Amino acid sequence: MGRRLVPLTLDNLPDLPQRCRTCVFWELDPVSGEAAVKGGTADQEKEAWISAVLLDWGSCGRVVYVDDVPAGFVLYAPPAYVPRATAFPTSPVSPDAVQLITALIVPGHQGQGLGRVLVQTVAKDLLRRGFRAIEAFGDARWKEPACLLPAEHLLSVGFKTVRPHPVYPRLRLELRSTLSWKEDVELALDRLLGGVKKEPVLRPL
Repeated sequence: MGRRLVPLTLDNLPDLPQRCRTCVFWELDPVSGEAAVKGGTADQEKEAWISAVLLDWGSCGRVVYVDDVPAGFVLYAPPAYVPRATAFPTSPVSPDAVQLITALIVPGHQGQGLGRVLVQTVAKDLLRRGFRAIEAFGDARWKEPACLLPAEHLLSVGFKTVRPHPVYPRLRLELRSTLSWKEDVELALDRLLGGVKKEPVLRPL
């Protein structure tokens, strides 16, 4: 079973599930987001957001393929690019962290460890770029796939709660607190990807 992870770009944006590639929950503030949905321009706003982040900051997502079939994705960016983040009771995201915005493994590919590998891939990217941590808003009452990740899953892949809340805790993964993190990421990716060619080193823009 061939598996590969590639950066998210406008070219492979259509490989995301339909509801995800037209969702602007995180990318716009609540008022603008509602207007985009009502006006039928959510897909254009999504493309514009990804384009702007790629140009201003660099890679902001990964897509995982299994046998060349899209199996999931992850999206992340500094909090300054995520307007919706300020609406949460446990905001703001720490200034030294990048926000893990959302992620999804499509049905049929769940339970294979792909979610953990996506988080590890983000960690590897951000370590290369000199960041200290990843933070995310979790959903403590998660029941089905949505824009927020289940807090339980975030805890299971190494995040720690930094601001508790009965529904929307903010969680953090320290990238430099454990020296073995980078080696663990390398080993996990090597095991998953085997002989697949690795991505070139990303450099700050």
